Amino acid sequence: MAISQAPRATPVGLRQAAANTDEVAITYGGHSTYYIDTPGGVRIATDYSGAYQIGRLPDVVTMNRAHSTHYTLFPDPRIPHVLHGWRDDGQPAHISERIGDVFIRNVTTDIRRYYGDYSGTDMIKDGNSIFIFEVAGLCIGHLGHLHVKLDDSHFAAIGRLDIVMVPIDGTYTMSLDGISDITRRLHASVVLPMHRFATPLEEFMQRIGKDFSIDVRSGRTLKISRETLPATPTVIILEGV
Repeated sequence: MAISQAPRATPVGLRQAAANTDEVAITYGGHSTYYIDTPGGVRIATDYSGAYQIGRLPDVVTMNRAHSTHYTLFPDPRIPHVLHGWRDDGQPAHISERIGDVFIRNVTTDIRRYYGDYSGTDMIKDGNSIFIFEVAGLCIGHLGHLHVKLDDSHFAAIGRLDIVMVPIDGTYTMSLDGISDITRRLHASVVLPMHRFATPLEEFMQRIGKDFSIDVRSGRTLKISRETLPATPTVIILEGV
């Protein structure tokens, strides 16, 4: 008969080091740009225009076509992966790429036309992309310059998000009521506001409801892993938001 052995004790320091290998660092750059640094060393910048530079150049940039604060047609040529959330031929962008330790996909939504972009219709079909980053057991979503309510097909395509980046300006993207409805339905463990301008945080918190806590941080970077996700859905306000 085999004799069972007691499990070995792992020193706390080693357990912490192992946990840190699964941490994702998310840093607020500005406007709608967050930097995501993966455990494998991939650096991603969302809604990248080149205006918000933090540390080294990103390896991957995602863009939306709303206006020039959300994209650049002339990114630094040293950036190896430039992912547009739109296509110029009227077809929806389809992104499904594994880059290092992160899998990146998108869900398209319609977007309003902006100045100088008018051609007879008010909306551009599939002109915005919700980008989704799957890394280290986390599913991180960036809603982009969202202009329209999401229907059941959008929510099904997005799936369960652990962390979601949400525009809360209440005017240039969606109404505060509209984006609050989406935030409640997504019910991510962590909500990271962006594209805020002067929106009072109290208004956003009141609209999304008492199920969400608020955590105001003094730094620009959140380090998080699947194991350290908050038990209660939490809106985390990083410095500069």
